[in-house]
Amino acid sequence: MPSSDPAERRPYDASGRQAAARRKRAAVLRACRELLLSEGYQATTVRAVAQRAGVSPETVYKTYGNKPGLMKALWDTTLAGDDEPVPMSERPALRQVWAEPDPDAKLRGYAAFVCGVHTRTASLFVLLGEAGPEVARLLAVTEEERLTGVTAFVEHLAGLGMLRPGVDRAGEADACWVLTGPHVYARLTGDRQWDGEAYQRWLHRMLAASLLP
Repeated sequence: MPSSDPAERRPYDASGRQAAARRKRAAVLRACRELLLSEGYQATTVRAVAQRAGVSPETVYKTYGNKPGLMKALWDTTLAGDDEPVPMSERPALRQVWAEPDPDAKLRGYAAFVCGVHTRTASLFVLLGEAGPEVARLLAVTEEERLTGVTAFVEHLAGLGMLRPGVDRAGEADACWVLTGPHVYARLTGDRQWDGEAYQRWLHRMLAASLLP
């Protein structure tokens, strides 16, 4: 018979189970990245990832749905730099950019943020870009998400009165989306062998010329 003494009843502590599930997710994504970089997209099957991570294929399917879902999760955690469920707009790097009162310094900080994102995601973007139509929608979604973020930044500048007078906000958001895109970063740092600092300085200049009075 259950005890009626409140002192003897303890709430269920799910922290151990949650920590174990998080470790499994981290192991799966780590295995996915390692296989993708070493063997390529086609060889990075759900079964191969599961075997490398030490979990069952059913666990991977249950968590990510399918292979494209697994790749999207890998992209999102690589983009953010961790698996914390915190939107990019609320992360410290962007919050600092949002709080910066000086327009030029704000754009310099934004350029540094963009460079950091590309530094983390560049190799993954190239690999997924070569994977064919199976992940084409995934990359399209990531670019749609990036446009949403860039548009929010342009609107943020507009709300503070920092944009050039009479500027077309939607047009400038599109232009900044192109300037900050992974293809431009890849061409400059890969083909032209710029380092990260050179890319940041260039992007800062381009954004300032496009957006500020």
